[in-house]
Amino acid sequence: MAKVLVLYYSTYGHVETMANAVAEGARSTGATVDLKRVPETVPEEIARKNHFKYDQDAPVATPNELADYDAIIIGTPTRYGRIAGPMASFLDQTGGLWARGALNGKVGGAFTSTATQHGGQETTLFSIITNLLHFGMTVVGLPYSYQPQMTLDEIVGGSPYGSSTIAGGQGQRQPTELELGGARHQGKLIARTANKLFG
Repeated sequence: MAKVLVLYYSTYGHVETMANAVAEGARSTGATVDLKRVPETVPEEIARKNHFKYDQDAPVATPNELADYDAIIIGTPTRYGRIAGPMASFLDQTGGLWARGALNGKVGGAFTSTATQHGGQETTLFSIITNLLHFGMTVVGLPYSYQPQMTLDEIVGGSPYGSSTIAGGQGQRQPTELELGGARHQGKLIARTANKLFG
């Protein structure tokens, strides 16, 4: 079976919760799944003053580890409609992997969180996907085979480009069961694809 990395950055825990659901979906296929996060770049004094979530169980990844996986699923909150700085910094350190084509042909996907419904979810997903395409990866999103993302009965994240959640302006809204279901669905699809290619 394939080896899958769920790589994320989470300031307040919303993306961490989504990452766990993505990993759960990927594991359901029999794939080997590692959950890791990127290093925080905000000085600790400022991060703690602003109540960043420091008690995250996932170990910190290093850029060269990415080459060890058949599939890489990246999650980050939105910052002004794009990737958050710590994830961007991490990906900026992968030039060596790109230069030697170490990720060519692998499978990838993206997931995110925003404060509002129209706060840049799709542009953030595309900014992750752009990195994956530059790496030469095959991208798997969240297709409408996950039909709950189409509901009009409640506010819900999700798009064909990747799973997502809406956190609220103060981070008061946690991922809903529909949003976590989308994350699991996407994780399962990516792992199944990797299993077919590498299993």
